[in-house]
Amino acid sequence: MTTLSRLAAVGLCVVSAVNAASAAELNVGDPAPKFTVKDDAGKDWKSADHVGKKVVVVYFYPADFTGGCTKQACGFRDDLDELSKQGIEVVGVSADSVDTHAEFKKYHKLNFTLLADEDTKLAEAFGVEVVPGEKVAKAEIDGKEKSFVRKATIKRWTFLIGKDGKIAAVDKMVNAAEDSKKILKLAKELK
Repeated sequence: MTTLSRLAAVGLCVVSAVNAASAAELNVGDPAPKFTVKDDAGKDWKSADHVGKKVVVVYFYPADFTGGCTKQACGFRDDLDELSKQGIEVVGVSADSVDTHAEFKKYHKLNFTLLADEDTKLAEAFGVEVVPGEKVAKAEIDGKEKSFVRKATIKRWTFLIGKDGKIAAVDKMVNAAEDSKKILKLAKELK
């Protein structure tokens, strides 16, 4: 096999992988995937225990301890009382570890659950784009710089799952700082 043939074969594999991810992409009206994943306390978080009981926001974000992701998380934190009054539960999802999520949640006093999708299977189930490759985020905590490593980066997408278990809204062009406000407005419109 020539070098050009090998490159072409690799290119076809990459295109196939991208197309397979796109084929799984969820749209409004599709049933939300059922899943179990570890939360920021290391416990199993089962969608079956939440979906159907409340409206659930599942927001995917790239990484803990980064600028836009911190703004997005703090926005949900600050608006959680109003979201809860609308019957909405919020969960954030990234490829960060349980331990990194625990630190991030504690540092920013987050009042909602973070899910550790380290193998990115949950992102894939929702059709969210994933960029493989190890990345490091750094943060100063208690006067010391800490590094947090993740194996992949999940794109920033937000899903609103209705009480019927179906996707009620999908946002693939999320404005991190305004995401919670947009969800709140959308939830009021859906009522």
